[in-house]
Amino acid sequence: MGEIEFYKMSGAGNDFILVDNRGGVFAFTDPGSVARKLCRRGMSVGADGLILIEEPGREGIDFKWRFFNADGSDATMCGNGARCAARLSFILGISGRSVTFLTGAGVVRGQVHPSGRVAIEMTDPRDASLGRELVVHGAPIAYDYIDTGVPHVVITVDDVNRFDMNDLGPKIRYHEMLGPDGANVNVIDLAQKGVIRIRTYERGVEAQTMACGTGAVAAAVTAFLKGSVSPPVTLIPPSGVELIVRFRGGETITDVTLEGDARVIYRGVLNPEALD
Repeated sequence: MGEIEFYKMSGAGNDFILVDNRGGVFAFTDPGSVARKLCRRGMSVGADGLILIEEPGREGIDFKWRFFNADGSDATMCGNGARCAARLSFILGISGRSVTFLTGAGVVRGQVHPSGRVAIEMTDPRDASLGRELVVHGAPIAYDYIDTGVPHVVITVDDVNRFDMNDLGPKIRYHEMLGPDGANVNVIDLAQKGVIRIRTYERGVEAQTMACGTGAVAAAVTAFLKGSVSPPVTLIPPSGVELIVRFRGGETITDVTLEGDARVIYRGVLNPEALD
């Protein structure tokens, strides 16, 4: 392994390893396996995912990305990761403050603010289905479903802190009602008017994360469809770092943006022992 420089970044508590791979420095035959090793906490860099920034390959695009979850699987979209990639693109001079890049979910556009906050245009939500029900431990759980680039379950409760995510999160995530690929699991409450508190059990990480961008969009849109909130919607994940979701509501939900911080935590060089 040659010298590979990387950046560790955090988007509202979701943390990522980012590599500028336009020169092909990340030349592994099985990048998913390498991502899984690098994302191990306590044994390597540790992160919720790995993002490779690569040559755009077409006109009108600043770069394309490859995104790997902590378990090594591919992911089409990650809102918090997209904000980090957009800001790093600006820092490295790949783009200006207006950024356009290609993800597995399509072309994503963003705006990097001088404060370091980044607003990302998200894909339009689809397949919204409210008032569903599944059964866990013999008890029914009411939920809403929506795809915001990746599939999400949204469960509304009185207090998110009283929900047993360790037990129920994986059982719902893999529930047969959600098909073979399952879904991310979001638990929300509206204890404060106009503000959604949210916890997310993420596919690919297979644990609760400090934040989830596509989950925040899923929660905001389903709560709007149920008449509980109006855009813009403020969400507070476990990290305590707020996310703001804006969109145009009507017969369809369009013009969705996700705004939040995108912090550079540190820059480093990978040592071969990180892959042991």
